[in-house]
Amino acid sequence: MTTGLHPGGTPQDPRPTGNHALPAQERVGPGTPHADDRTRSSVITARAAASFEPVGRSVATARSFVRDTLQGWGFADIVDDAVVLTSELVTNAVVHAGTAADVLCLRSDDGVRIEVADHYPEREIPLQATAISMGSPDREGGRGLQLCAALAGRWGVEYTPTHKQVWFQLDLPERAVGTRAAGPSLPAHLLPLADGRVRVAVIQIDRTGSINAWNEDAEELFGYAAEQVTGKPLTDLAAWPHTPGTSTGIVEALQLSRWEGSYGVRCADGRVTPVYASHLRVRDTGGEPSTVCLLVRDHERAVLQTPLRGPSADSGAHSEGQATDPFEVFIGSPAPDDLDGLLQRTVERARDMLDGDSAFLLLATDDETELEVRASTGLPSARQRFARVPVEAGPGRYGSARMPAVHEDLSVVPGAVPLLGGTGMRSVVTVPLKVEGRLTGSLGVAAESPGRYSNEEALRLQFAADRIALAVESARLGELERLRRGSLSFLVEASDLLAGTLDRDQTLALMAQMTVPTLATWCAVYTIADQASEPYLSYVLHEDEERIDGLKALLSKIAPPDPVPTPGARVWSAPAAAAHEAALRTSMRSLGLGDQASVSSGIGTTLATAHAVGGETVVLPLVARNRVIGMLTLGKPSDEHFRQEILELAEDLSRRAALALDNARLYSERTAISQSLQRSLLPPELPQIEGVEVEVIYRAAGEGNEVGGDFYDLFPIRDGAYGFAIGDVCGTGPEAAAVTGLARHALRLLAREGYGGPAVLERLNSAILDEGARSRFLTLLYGELWPQEDGSAVLKVVCAGHPLPLRLRQDGTVEPAAEPQPLLGVMEDLELYEQTVTLDPGDVLLCVTDGVTERREGTRMLGDDGLADVLTTCTGLTAGAVAARIMRAVERFASDAPSDDMAILAMRVPGLPTD
Repeated sequence: MTTGLHPGGTPQDPRPTGNHALPAQERVGPGTPHADDRTRSSVITARAAASFEPVGRSVATARSFVRDTLQGWGFADIVDDAVVLTSELVTNAVVHAGTAADVLCLRSDDGVRIEVADHYPEREIPLQATAISMGSPDREGGRGLQLCAALAGRWGVEYTPTHKQVWFQLDLPERAVGTRAAGPSLPAHLLPLADGRVRVAVIQIDRTGSINAWNEDAEELFGYAAEQVTGKPLTDLAAWPHTPGTSTGIVEALQLSRWEGSYGVRCADGRVTPVYASHLRVRDTGGEPSTVCLLVRDHERAVLQTPLRGPSADSGAHSEGQATDPFEVFIGSPAPDDLDGLLQRTVERARDMLDGDSAFLLLATDDETELEVRASTGLPSARQRFARVPVEAGPGRYGSARMPAVHEDLSVVPGAVPLLGGTGMRSVVTVPLKVEGRLTGSLGVAAESPGRYSNEEALRLQFAADRIALAVESARLGELERLRRGSLSFLVEASDLLAGTLDRDQTLALMAQMTVPTLATWCAVYTIADQASEPYLSYVLHEDEERIDGLKALLSKIAPPDPVPTPGARVWSAPAAAAHEAALRTSMRSLGLGDQASVSSGIGTTLATAHAVGGETVVLPLVARNRVIGMLTLGKPSDEHFRQEILELAEDLSRRAALALDNARLYSERTAISQSLQRSLLPPELPQIEGVEVEVIYRAAGEGNEVGGDFYDLFPIRDGAYGFAIGDVCGTGPEAAAVTGLARHALRLLAREGYGGPAVLERLNSAILDEGARSRFLTLLYGELWPQEDGSAVLKVVCAGHPLPLRLRQDGTVEPAAEPQPLLGVMEDLELYEQTVTLDPGDVLLCVTDGVTERREGTRMLGDDGLADVLTTCTGLTAGAVAARIMRAVERFASDAPSDDMAILAMRVPGLPTD
């Protein structure tokens, strides 16, 4: 966060003024069509600005910034409304828009204007047609504008090409002049004693600590003329410290945003005058920070001293006898309503209370064996957040978690507070947070100089920790309950998605997409084909698509993690180490090269990849049916760690994903085997028959089936003779396919042994009956074909219970080409005969299975007559065109997918070629 405070003057409007940044749209509250005119015309006496990163913690920081700013300006009456509105608008920016939020507070004579801008101008906002048409207050979007309409005197929305800005104006309540706060009437002898004239010295200190302004009252109080002290450090005059119980020096006090207390000033006559001072750190019109110091004689401190906050006068009747809530005294009111906000406010107040350079708060795990970093200030929080340290034993243990502890110099006892390693902090005080005697956390304040803290500070910090421990534990339990509910919902949805597919590649993609970015920044899935195979990098995903290729290349160069079946997540340091090494090598190779553009691009890509995998990386085994089938690898960017709750959720997900992946593997293997067996039941290829066109179309019913109960075949018997068959086995599935294989191979074998059509079918009938319970009824059209020298073709056909073949003549007439005979697989003794058919040039013989003729649409059926009608339209077409037209007619007859296997065999005699 970057902030700035500007006193006095009439600074320029902070919004963009270039021609390219004119507001594209502006809305204001109802009844104020020119609400902005008054604000622009008012004299701006001060302003404060801050920018907040797009993270959830920024909302709480923005609330504190606005509260502190308005309280510093003396606008306590409108602080609560301003904080509520700012909280909603900053939430919209950093959470929903996902961009940084810029907050600007402008103080004028009649109130305060606060502007919140994000960097997502394309994001829509709810339109406001009337004062009550903003939508339900329970809606996720638009609530900030509803609150603006309800609480602000004026508000509006402005767009620029790069920003969307929402502003609101809060007017000061009208009250009598001089009425700000009132105390009880006191007798004259109880009033604070003052000289005949109360003098307030006003001293301004620049960023170097030197005096650059010194008023007349300062001259009278301390005896120095302005020329004598201008340019001198305040430390030359201040007798410090003079405030019991604090160890803040004058330099530190001048760096604080506000400070109030006592010290001494050495006067021109050599005496030290005790003074009471109030410091306010501001920025001048040039943007340079400085500190304004107001000083009075110490016995006149009532002029400057802020009175202690107590219960309001109007609540005394119903709260008589109750003391001020210590929790609100420490945290402030209103208290943050979320755990992260509460913890962040806690560490900030603890740091300020002990004048520390940093503060941190850790929460205990359920078994109290580890502490997890949840909030810090003044420390590299991104590196420390969610990191865990053991409480009792082990390397890097937190040995002083259960009792208050003061470490005067951490360089003497390194590792006493693992969180502070490498941060430059020397002295630290830590106290436990306990609820009903159970350790729930630890609160600490640290300073860069040694010996800053004593047992007195530890007691003060412990008193504050006791006040907030119950509230922190309550908020933590609420967060855990919400996390558990969210985890259950996440796992239910993940299980549904994983159960919805048996495709291996899609399962891998779902595994990665469910973890990124919900659980991790990037994900890699390794698979293991069998126990003798090495892990194979099968899928890589990063929340930034531009990082995927670099991440995949990096992971491909390092050895995969070991396939350890032990459940739970284990840390894998190889990716981060390899990424850092690659970045270092790339940087070294770039030295001295001429093409700076390509060098910069290469370095940028390598460094981006190093940052992408530079954080914590964990590996979870994918175990299914007592075998490790792969590993799920999750990673964070630089200096980030996984929360334990996230790792537990990832472990649950990995178990479900492993079973889904193994099911997909088994399904793929069995599908491949099934398809291989099915393909063996089909003819490898159709022979080329001189003088006869042949076309076959085959459709097996059911997903994944290549062969069903219908089959066809066309094969050479001997020179000049060919056998053809088309049949239909009763039923579908593997049993029907088994009979299909028996029939096709038996037909070829018997025909090539010289048997005629009836003998072939009779022997096939006996073979089917020999199958016993596995036998199926079979309808079969079998024939033998002899092309003739005159361009015709002679066929001998046996139709055993099969739909009759149809003959299409050149004149368009259609007639059956055979007579029906008994089907196979029913009776032992069959008396079959064959019929001879001659196809003249241009004639077509069409053979189909009953899946074609029994095609249904409701109560309608295509039937033999419908098929004959379609065939009459095929005069002059080739065999391929005839088969295609029949199939299109069948598909168009009904909208539903076919429920039965279909086979079409078309043979046409084109005749002799003409010279």
